[in-house]
Amino acid sequence: MALIGDDFEYVDQRFRALTIPIAPVERLFGGCRWAEGPVWFADGGFLVWSDIPNNRLLRWLPDQGVGVFRADSNYTNGNTRDRQGRLVSCEHGGRRVTRTEVDGGITVMADLFRGKPLNSPNDVVVKSDDTVWFTDPTYGIMSDYEGHAAEPEQDGCYVFRFDPARNELSVAADDFVKPNGLAFSPDERTLYVADSGASHDPDGPHHIRAFDVGDDNILRNGRVFVEVSPGVPDGFRFDAKGNLWTSAQDGVHCYGPDASLLGKIKLPGMAANLTFGGPKRNRLFITAFDSLYSVYVAATGAQRP
Repeated sequence: MALIGDDFEYVDQRFRALTIPIAPVERLFGGCRWAEGPVWFADGGFLVWSDIPNNRLLRWLPDQGVGVFRADSNYTNGNTRDRQGRLVSCEHGGRRVTRTEVDGGITVMADLFRGKPLNSPNDVVVKSDDTVWFTDPTYGIMSDYEGHAAEPEQDGCYVFRFDPARNELSVAADDFVKPNGLAFSPDERTLYVADSGASHDPDGPHHIRAFDVGDDNILRNGRVFVEVSPGVPDGFRFDAKGNLWTSAQDGVHCYGPDASLLGKIKLPGMAANLTFGGPKRNRLFITAFDSLYSVYVAATGAQRP
């Protein structure tokens, strides 16, 4: 377990109340090609995340280290858990969103829209009403590195909403270039979605947008919440007080509810995604390039894993 050191950058004094200076960033594992999709299993006390190009899901257990959770993950990217504790995953290889049942079986939740294959589902969250929200950019079909190269068959890159009670898939937002990470505010009244279009177009978007979520689950009043630089925002999460912690080129950026940059956790590699975990949900697990990092913070994750 290598220690990276004290890499906090304080932009706003409020960030000091969110960090623990004596708790260093720890490198837990470094054997990935592109680490993504961390999800904490509170009932098992372990973390699962994706190593997309190596086509596997890995598991980290405290005091035991890292092992393979699923050897053939179908190039899984983003992961989360539903309210019943089941693993929900975005598969680049299958161009689908799946649910792993308690007995280990795989249920396909969404793979087609209007009769055509999805692009390559990227990241996913589950709302308290059991609806499943996911993004569908083209990253997984742009080459054979993170999936299978193919031409997109959808008219755009959408944010989707899946209602399992009705088995109904619908477009929640259709004006993104490369929709990526997404998360609900702690009260679920606002959905935040990253657009990482600048990853392949220097003039493309590199921001996180916010939408009001109606009682009917319709998104309204879309607006830019923050521009993330350097790099692009990928995955992100909220703490219980409404601060947004997002991946960026130089590590993790923390933004207050007023959209002001509070500070950064600096990393040697580009961060891709993150989640809160640990027994008190105060340990931030970060997937960054080829590695898995963690750091204890003075904040509690909003989402209960």
